[in-house]
This record gives sequence, structure tokens and C-alpha cells, in this order.
Amino acid sequence: MNSHEEMLRLLRGGRPAMTGEEARLIQEVIHAHCGVSHGMDSEFFLERRLGPRLEALGLRSYREYYHYLRYDPAGPNELEELIERITTHETYFFREQYQLDAFVEEILPAVRKRNERSRSLNVWSAGCSTGEEVYTIAMLVLEHGGFRDWSVRVAGSDISRKVLSKAREAAYGTHSFRTTSDEIRAKYFDEVSGQYRLRERVRALCSFGQLNLMQTERFNVIGRCDVIFCRNVLMYLSQEARQRVVRAFYDVLRPGGWLLLGHSESLLNVTTRFDLAHLNKDLVYRKPITAEGGATR
Repeated sequence: MNSHEEMLRLLRGGRPAMTGEEARLIQEVIHAHCGVSHGMDSEFFLERRLGPRLEALGLRSYREYYHYLRYDPAGPNELEELIERITTHETYFFREQYQLDAFVEEILPAVRKRNERSRSLNVWSAGCSTGEEVYTIAMLVLEHGGFRDWSVRVAGSDISRKVLSKAREAAYGTHSFRTTSDEIRAKYFDEVSGQYRLRERVRALCSFGQLNLMQTERFNVIGRCDVIFCRNVLMYLSQEARQRVVRAFYDVLRPGGWLLLGHSESLLNVTTRFDLAHLNKDLVYRKPITAEGGATR
């Protein structure tokens, strides 16, 4: 080993470098499991996130790590650890306020009118991370006031069990409130030991479950949805994975149901089945009202 290689090895904490072939093999495992491709083309990114796992498992190379993932009985558990290390969980309450305004001012009234007979509201936050989006939706429904005697369910799902555990705790630091008014925080949270714990009236509307979005056959556990929030998730998926997930979203939405994506995401080159709805404060996607039997379904 020459001095340059030795220096690089020292900078990596004594761990070996990841070769292009090793990166490709690990990328294949990640994509097959959860459809993620964005950012996975960087050997440096993968090496930085996964390097400590070689040390923890006593492995000598990333090829050995690949074989561990694929063939060791503990591979599925390690795959969960891998996904934890490469995914982003940044979120906070009342994120992208203009879209939330559209949800309250136009989408909720439309759903209330269409569901007057069933008096039920079912919203799904797909890729909910630590739960701020789920609880934001529930608070907005409570603030709206038009669903007091309805059956309301806000479901949150994520591939990460760790963030779901945090979501169920419903206790947050000040970082999660960067765009939350003092009035809302005082109304729905109690300060306990330096954190803010969500009150039961909000938590009672919400439920959480672990779900890999590539397991589209499991979407039926969510039930028929009026609104799906899937913000800043599709951007990390391959084109093939996006198409698969969006097809399943379409199937689980009620006719006339709404799909809300992140501000930098669209369904361009993904599907033409949704209508693009031009609301006053946002552009969102809507399943045609006449789809699959129309409003009677």
C-alpha cells in the first residue's frame, strides 16, 4: 500500500475504500428493497454512512457487507439498519404552509361536502417521519371545526421503525416548531421536562404503522383515502418505483380524492391518470370523480 492509499485509509478510520462495483451491488440491494435511488450513486455517501457497520460487524470489505445483507440470516435486520442510515427524516410542524392553507380552505370543504352521507374522513401521510405532518393534519382538521361529529382518521406510515417510535411518543423539541405559532403550541401541547407533549385530543385522531412503499400490496391496510400527503418522498425514488407507488396511491384513493406532493415534485412522466387541480394557493393532484364507479363508491 502506497503512502497516498495509507493516508486515505487513515482518514476513513482504518476502513477500506468502497469500490465502484461494491457501490453498485449495495445500490441494487437498496433499490430492490425500497426503490430509493437518489443520492445512492455516490460511493463517498455510501461509504460515509455505512463504514461504521463494517467495523461493528467485523467485516473486511463492502463486498463482504453486500454478502451479509444478501445471505446472512441477520441480513434483513441489517437492511433495516442500512435504510435508517441512508434516509432523511428532516421535518417539522406546519411545513409548506401555502399547501396546508389549500388543504384547509379548499380540500377539506370539498371532502366534507362529498362525504356528508358517510361522515368519515381518512387522510394518509405516506413517509411521515417523526410524525409532525400527521399531527399537523389532525390539528388542522380540529381547527377547521366542520368534522366534530365525524369519524376522523389520520394515518402515518414510514419505512423506519425508529422514527415511528418517536412519532408515537408525540414529544418534541423547539426545533420542530420553527413555523408554529405560539397560540397553536399553547393550545395543543403541554411543556414537560423541556419538551412539548401533544395533547390526547390530537393523538386520538392519529395512528402509525411501519410500511415500505414498495410493498404496494399492503396499501389496503390504510383503507380508502380521501387525501394522501406524500411530500418529499417520490423525489428519492427511481422512475420505476415512482410509477409503481403512484399507481397504488391512485387505487387506494376514493374517486375525487386528493394527492399532495412536495413543492419540487410532480407526476410529469409518472402518470396521466390524475387531474391537475388548480387551487387558489397550490397545484395538487386529484383522482377523477368519475373514476371506478364515480361518487357512489
